[in-house]
Amino acid sequence: MELPAVNLKVILLVHWLLTTWGCLLFSGSYAWSNFTVLALGVWAVAQPDSVDAIGMFLGGLVATVFLDIIYISIFYRILVTGDTGRFSAGMAILSLLLKPFSCCLVYHMHRERGGELPARPDFFGSTREHSAYQTIDSSDSPAAPFASLEDKGQAAPRGY
Repeated sequence: MELPAVNLKVILLVHWLLTTWGCLLFSGSYAWSNFTVLALGVWAVAQPDSVDAIGMFLGGLVATVFLDIIYISIFYRILVTGDTGRFSAGMAILSLLLKPFSCCLVYHMHRERGGELPARPDFFGSTREHSAYQTIDSSDSPAAPFASLEDKGQAAPRGY
């Protein structure tokens, strides 16, 4: 499935606008987390070839999805009292609903810049390289050196 070509600046502008409106009611950690992530987005725009910048922005967007859920669910009933509160909460919720779609778009941009997700660790914590490359050298098996002796008519050493 091909994702639409969306400029990173548009994603930043939409989330900046919704975060600003959300901060009419929710301040404190909501504002700090979202504006910090938007600053990472500005870094990703300023350095269009940087894999680190877009990767940090993507990680920040994912983190703020969970932080926004927690923050809105805790403070919604306490803070939302009038029309301004409902508007602000609605914009914060709209921003939250758009973030997974933004994450998909930013992940696509991350892949275009050459970034990849880290290798998945196995059960013991080490990562395995999965490559389509296979060696044709037969030195991996312990019987391989002795097989060449048998082909020449010489006796292979026997085990005890």
